[in-house]
Amino acid sequence: MSDARLFWIKKGYEFVSIYGFEKLKIEKLARVMEKPKSSFYYLFVDLENYTKHLLDFHFQQCLHISQKESLCETIDPGLVEILTEHKIDLLFNKQLRIHRQNPNFNEVIIKTDEIVIIPFLNIWKNDLKLEMSESQWNGLFSLALENFYLQIHIEILTEIWLREYFSNLKSVILNIAGK
Repeated sequence: MSDARLFWIKKGYEFVSIYGFEKLKIEKLARVMEKPKSSFYYLFVDLENYTKHLLDFHFQQCLHISQKESLCETIDPGLVEILTEHKIDLLFNKQLRIHRQNPNFNEVIIKTDEIVIIPFLNIWKNDLKLEMSESQWNGLFSLALENFYLQIHIEILTEIWLREYFSNLKSVILNIAGK
């Protein structure tokens, strides 16, 4: 992939992460990047093709996250540091979830969840030390995940907020479990 193409993809990825897909306009992105619109059209032809590149880039980012998670043993500091480092990726994923009625976006959510959830769940199980069935873990994780994405935005997604979030979540779950 050319440097110019990657530059457009990274800038657009960050733009969508912060402002959403509905604000993604070629003119606005070109202005932010201080590049001519013709550069965009030369590299990507149209917004639909560009969006496919953004989705592919997101999938690759999720593979990196999954690899890091699989080496992680704790939520804090391990997972918190990974999630802080990948703030933009989390926010992009939130945008996909907001627009999951789009079949392409929903497909990416399903594919990325498959690779990211298993290592994350292993960390969580280790941290909580509760005896639950796989379906109970998956249900609990699904609720926590939706709650997480409802709350995050660029200003609050920090190490401090993540520590607080996971600490509160752990307390709630342990209280429900009677621990």
